[in-house]
Amino acid sequence: MPPVLNCETSSSTATNANTENGFKLNDDDEFSKKLVISNAVDNESKSDQNSNFDDDDDDEPLLRENPNRFVLFPIQYHDIWIMYKKAEASFWTVEEVDLSRDIAHWNQLNANEKHFITHVLAFFAASDGIVNENLAERFIRDVQIPEARCFYGFQIAIENVHSEMYSLLINTYVSDRSEQDFLFNAIRNLPCVEKKAKWAIRWTQDDSVTFAERLIAFAAVEGIFFSGSFAAIFWLKKRGLMPGLTFSNELISRDEGLHCDFACLLFHHIRNRPSPQRIVDIIIDAVSIEQEFLTDALPVSLIGMNSKLMSDYIEYCADRLLVELNCEKHYKTANPFEFMEQISLEGKSNFFEKRVAEYQKSGVMSRPEDQIFVTDADF
Repeated sequence: MPPVLNCETSSSTATNANTENGFKLNDDDEFSKKLVISNAVDNESKSDQNSNFDDDDDDEPLLRENPNRFVLFPIQYHDIWIMYKKAEASFWTVEEVDLSRDIAHWNQLNANEKHFITHVLAFFAASDGIVNENLAERFIRDVQIPEARCFYGFQIAIENVHSEMYSLLINTYVSDRSEQDFLFNAIRNLPCVEKKAKWAIRWTQDDSVTFAERLIAFAAVEGIFFSGSFAAIFWLKKRGLMPGLTFSNELISRDEGLHCDFACLLFHHIRNRPSPQRIVDIIIDAVSIEQEFLTDALPVSLIGMNSKLMSDYIEYCADRLLVELNCEKHYKTANPFEFMEQISLEGKSNFFEKRVAEYQKSGVMSRPEDQIFVTDADF
């Protein structure tokens, strides 16, 4: 985003640019004024962007200033490109989710269950915007390889779909306008949501942290902050409740699992990585916040789940993420939820990697040789 110029800055900057460019600006020439100010903004933007490239970036292939970043082919990072194509193949829209049967189920829920669902949705509705802000302000500017930028560009699009889905769910279940407004502003209204949001925002805004640390933190957001809430909604599916909500949860959890896997993939391309202890510290911090969120501030006992088992599940997800980041397991906790085996965030033999055909765009992941027409096929 180009810097915003106030009136004083615009005047002084424009005067300097006028002198440097060696022409006299006619006060009545509005076009010339706009041109000079535009050039000044561009110069400041370039200066800001160049400041992103420090000496450490020269050692990092992902971050090193790349003059070829505007051209996609030939593909240099095939593993990253494959992840982008997977994301592209799994694109969906909110119109594909049928919420018509949810209202009858919603009216049968008790007050505690409704409270839990609406507050989880309120967190999710805000969190996707936070993830997108980090992508737009940090990752997509920091990373210099076009394959990764393709993934991040598509991630921004699908995070917008997630945000729309959660907002639509709140609108569908909650008819009272004041309660809707309260939930849509959960970051300001709910301390438990505010705490999680501030933790994530801090990693976007703190210029002292490295790209690798920021990458780990947002892998924790998508692999830990989201995992417990995903499991809670899948618990409702196990009970046969809220088919629209639980189907959207399948789609979104699949997407977030892929985003978390992508963060881990980029981490393996980083040369100057944080120490294992630093990685563990970041993950432990995220686990502590998520455990407090789902066992104290918004306890899963409200929907009939065991809070201790939920705490164990969060630790299990954290250990799995640590392994993906080349660290030893810290908690060594087994998965307490058997029903999550097929839809957890593991990414090896689960829902995300199986690529259920109904959720994949036709032909996106096919190879050119798969599209050859032949007349000698056996029938």
